[in-house]
Amino acid sequence: MASSLFRTLTRSSNLGSTTRNFSLVSSQISNHTAKWMQDTSKKSPMELINEIPPIKVEGRIVACEGDMNPALGHPIEFICLDLKEPAVCKYCGLRYVQDHHH
Repeated sequence: MASSLFRTLTRSSNLGSTTRNFSLVSSQISNHTAKWMQDTSKKSPMELINEIPPIKVEGRIVACEGDMNPALGHPIEFICLDLKEPAVCKYCGLRYVQDHHH
């Protein structure tokens, strides 16, 4: 999808002098992506968040803010824990499970 949009934008740049030339942008994007993909020692954000075990919660609903510091968190997301599998916060990816007391 992004590549077709980029091709459309580059084709439209040939229409006249008033439109922008995106050739410089394409070289910057490819260089940035290549540089990011070369370093395999670093983990992706999703790999890092998946290393955190699911957080056990006593109630049926949890309010995820991402971080205790509001400046580092995200908008409050109320998550229902009625399902068997862990529920995932759509903002930060933290997983929550209901801690059943039998």
